[in-house]
Amino acid sequence: MNIGIVVHGPNIIDSGYAEKLINLISEYGDISVRLGGTMGRTAVIDKSLEDIIDISKKLVPSDSLKIFHDAGVDVIFLLNYGKSSTTGQVFGYKVYNHYKNKISSNNIPIVQIERPGEEDGSVINWAVKSDLADEFADKLNLNIVTPEEIYETHIRGDEKSQTRRTIHGVSPGENIMVNSVVIGKSTSDKLILVSKDNQIVDIVGGEIKPHGIEKLGEVDLSKAIVKTGLLRKAKVKPRVLESEKSKNFKVAFLDHAGEDVYQFKDSSLVITVGDDTTLIASDILYRFNIPIIGITDGDLDKVVESGFKSKNSVIFEVESGNDDIIGNLIHEELFGNERVSDEFQNIDEVSEKIIEIINNRNIKYTINKI
Repeated sequence: MNIGIVVHGPNIIDSGYAEKLINLISEYGDISVRLGGTMGRTAVIDKSLEDIIDISKKLVPSDSLKIFHDAGVDVIFLLNYGKSSTTGQVFGYKVYNHYKNKISSNNIPIVQIERPGEEDGSVINWAVKSDLADEFADKLNLNIVTPEEIYETHIRGDEKSQTRRTIHGVSPGENIMVNSVVIGKSTSDKLILVSKDNQIVDIVGGEIKPHGIEKLGEVDLSKAIVKTGLLRKAKVKPRVLESEKSKNFKVAFLDHAGEDVYQFKDSSLVITVGDDTTLIASDILYRFNIPIIGITDGDLDKVVESGFKSKNSVIFEVESGNDDIIGNLIHEELFGNERVSDEFQNIDEVSEKIIEIINNRNIKYTINKI
């Protein structure tokens, strides 16, 4: 039997269940394992699982499912550890439906294992019926939940309006991220995002962050990736890899946390714009021993539990509301609006150029060297 396994997010990896389940599933046939999500890639590195779980490409889960579908595997497992049973089951529903729209024939069983080890953990058999769903539910002492139950309980009511989207499993005080941009904070356990003309205009059960809404721009609410709370909860000891750096002093520019940070892992330095982007990117780049120059304004929403930074990193904190302005100037003046430059010799030279740009705008700032 040829088996595809899609592992989603850091929680299933940090919990140790990804490795346990992969080993268990491998008893049934030849396996191939792929991952979805940037923070999940970091967890794979920290657990030394990159030889088992393919992290070479940044893929959303539905695309990973499609790769296995196109390869003609006999069954696909989707491993996830949602914040709650509700968030995990709704996640599976959305992933499966995105996947269905990408394939021509829906003839391969998909078995989702959700929150293993928890009392509310479950096994969901999407698409074609497979006896493996019942077998794994029994082995892992998990409940069987049907797609129909998930639809009736969580989805049916949300389909009445395409401009309103209910977010499940939320707690008060959590960050609300849409396509990796923090757009607000929850004030209730009932959260609804409201959009008009592809712009989010209201958060029922939450407070809008205007700067986040502006940075997000237009968004298709029905297709957007929405997350709440911390992206990665576990407190971990990061693993630093040996990585091949460019022979020249290569500087990269990153101004959005949703971009693929891993594409810059051969850089000598990465300039990051925004508090959350700086926190996420520096934490990932720490694994490759790459320093950053962060342009922030103190508007941090803490999207990961701990943020690591490589030695020699420099953080510029400018006056509130000016991080994007300075970022745009850096992108234009130092990079010619490109993403990578090899025009510099060292980090001190880059820092001096940034100081010059900030001073020309008469903006107050502080510098923190790591």
